[in-house]
Amino acid sequence: MNAEALVGGGQARIDKQHEKGKLTARERVDLLVDPGSFQEIGKFVVQRGKDFGLDKQRILGDGVVTGYGTVDGRLVYVFSQDFTVYGGSLSETMAEKIVKIMDMAMKNGAPIIGLNDSGGARIQEGVVSLGGYADIFYRNTRASGVVPQISAIMGPCAGGAVYSPAITDFIFMVEKTSYMFVTGPNVVKTVTQEEVTAEELGGASAHSTKSGVTHFTSKNEAACILDIKRLLSYLPSNCEEEPPMLPYEINGDEIRMELDKILPDNPNQPYDIKDVINGIVDKGSFFEVHENYADNIVVGFSRIAGRPVGVVANQPMSLAGCLDNESSKKGARFVRFCDAYNIPLLVLVDVPGFLPGTDQEWHGIISNGAKLLYAFSEATVPRISVITRKAYGGAYDVMNSKHIGSDMNFAWPTAEIAVMGAQGASEIIFKKEISKAEDPNQKLQEKIDEYTVKFANPYKAAERGFIDEVMLPHNTRAKLIRAFKMLENKVDKMPRRKHGNIPL
Repeated sequence: MNAEALVGGGQARIDKQHEKGKLTARERVDLLVDPGSFQEIGKFVVQRGKDFGLDKQRILGDGVVTGYGTVDGRLVYVFSQDFTVYGGSLSETMAEKIVKIMDMAMKNGAPIIGLNDSGGARIQEGVVSLGGYADIFYRNTRASGVVPQISAIMGPCAGGAVYSPAITDFIFMVEKTSYMFVTGPNVVKTVTQEEVTAEELGGASAHSTKSGVTHFTSKNEAACILDIKRLLSYLPSNCEEEPPMLPYEINGDEIRMELDKILPDNPNQPYDIKDVINGIVDKGSFFEVHENYADNIVVGFSRIAGRPVGVVANQPMSLAGCLDNESSKKGARFVRFCDAYNIPLLVLVDVPGFLPGTDQEWHGIISNGAKLLYAFSEATVPRISVITRKAYGGAYDVMNSKHIGSDMNFAWPTAEIAVMGAQGASEIIFKKEISKAEDPNQKLQEKIDEYTVKFANPYKAAERGFIDEVMLPHNTRAKLIRAFKMLENKVDKMPRRKHGNIPL
């Protein structure tokens, strides 16, 4: 029976899987976990359905491989859907197998990794299949914030199947061989008359750039599994643990002179905030999340002196670093994940404000911007901000300011902390004086210079204690190493309540 269980839907279907450039469910598990560590659960389970010919083909394992193993020596629970068995469609017993390991993961405090390759509900089983999906969704929700949940889309993921990954913390997709959608191209054509392919509708590119549903895309399944393992290296096993530290010794790498050369002389000229990130963190440690979506904000995991941190940074290369609807939601979700799993936050600020316009207002920039504000205000992990250049208006408040609970706030000498830019402020404050001047342009420039000296710098904020230290860029890494070390035993509690009401 062991040999029978190992071939799932049979060798012919396995060969078809390989022809499509896809691995089998078991090959995926073998790539993911440490060699020899996987312990399968439910290998001999078979489906119970008898209608529409189901009773004529009862395949051992019933379309999903479930069990536990280790990744880099740490316990994980895994389910891997088998497309060679009824197209990976979810049956009642298949759902029970998945639910069993989810319950075990919750009890034992270890991550849940789902490798999805399924055509959706098993139609022949009717409502019991739908009930199985709901059982999984319920556990996804209960596990949220308790143990990390990671979903990899390795093939089709359609209809009700998409909602389990959507509740999990991170979604990976494989280019050209995986797709997700609630309704497929045929239904779309029938209802809306749109002609669209599965790839265009819900492929890795569409969901990584347009919808933001997926956080990572990979060129093939092997690369996808390597990315999952890299992500796990930054995460604790559950909400009660601290993220895994790597050994680190002071070695002269704390001063990074290259940081002094990144910002251009012209304050309106863009620069790549990723150069700043890489100039601060441990070499090669930055692992970006949502790289292709809302690129006016950059989020990802990194290490500073071996300590995992979540990085949130405005990107001047896109929309001048303005916050908009998509970037606010992207940042808020990442901040909340880090806070749920005790991962300290480093926030790099260069933000001229919220993006103006009817499109932004009509699509909810008020409530979406409030999501990011709420996420930072709610976070109890160590939080440190570094203002590199602009911090204007309400966006200054939102980007982890001292006023919403940040622990340490640094600024570079180039920082401009004000209600708005010097020109806009001068045109409002000195409107009458400028209009009466013999040379309005000269008077405007004088007032711009006056406002810049008074407000467009970090020192007024530092005088009030809103900035803890103004430092030269090359000292940033050394200061952050000490500050995060100082904050490692921080304890902060939210008021007693069932839960807050985030502006969804």
